[in-house]
Amino acid sequence: MNKLKTTLLIATLFSAALPLWAQRARVSPHETTSAVIGERRTGCRVTITYGRPYTKDPRSGEMRKIWGGLVPYGQAWRMGADEATLLVTQKPLVFGDATVPAGAYTLYMVPDEGEGSKLAISTAIGGWGIPVDVSHDLGRVALKKESLDKAVNQFTMVVENNPAGGGALKLMWENTQYSVPFTVKK
Repeated sequence: MNKLKTTLLIATLFSAALPLWAQRARVSPHETTSAVIGERRTGCRVTITYGRPYTKDPRSGEMRKIWGGLVPYGQAWRMGADEATLLVTQKPLVFGDATVPAGAYTLYMVPDEGEGSKLAISTAIGGWGIPVDVSHDLGRVALKKESLDKAVNQFTMVVENNPAGGGALKLMWENTQYSVPFTVKK
């Protein structure tokens, strides 16, 4: 248990200090989203820290095509801007057939024009986000793709607690939402 606490502390401190070490300037704002999955007192806190780029190009002000444009199909994408997206979990999680032990991980996505988009969980943390080293992948799981009624101008990620059990990770941008359910391993 002490090893887990130490790992989580180091990961949290590293993610907080990473902007000071980044060699490239940030263009997009950053956010941390978090939820307790399960019972409030005994549940598992799942936290994600990520960059939030806009649909509008920050340099030219022009609207950009996101899926299949700025974010090409079939290539690894860091799910945000700047540093790699960081997932921290207090307890093991299960996404599809991938078990993620308690600790810190990088998340990225491989989008597909059809229904074949994947969420990838990597053990390599602290990178800028690209290029992605797939040799550190812990697992990849299918993402559900849905159209949104209202366009989302800024990339948004949400961790949700499902009262029926488990949780969900949702990513929304432009006119599309990707999601994946997960459970806390007992």
